[in-house]
Amino acid sequence: MKKCTKTAGQPATIKIGERSLPCRVTMGAMVRYKRQTGCDISSLDTSDIEGMVLFLWCCVVSACRADGVEFTMDFEEFGDRLEPADLTGFYEGMHNAVPTEEKKTVGTPAI
Repeated sequence: MKKCTKTAGQPATIKIGERSLPCRVTMGAMVRYKRQTGCDISSLDTSDIEGMVLFLWCCVVSACRADGVEFTMDFEEFGDRLEPADLTGFYEGMHNAVPTEEKKTVGTPAI
């Protein structure tokens, strides 16, 4: 299954059509998603495919803008070019990036 690719020191990218584009969660992406839907990203349901594609599109739009990469695809065209494996890979990558409670407590001094 494809994922957003990331090498040490470089931002994540995703291949959409023939282009490799920056792909990461930013504050701008979360704001863009909320403006598009009226809902906070925390309410995104994994059974809502349109919402999941929309948030990924928001992440690519925002990352491209932040990195100075031209990106003119509208949401519909983006969805047409997005492979299901890339969508799944993006969300798996996000899930793997969230620290677990065990990771958060490592190195915490005992009181």
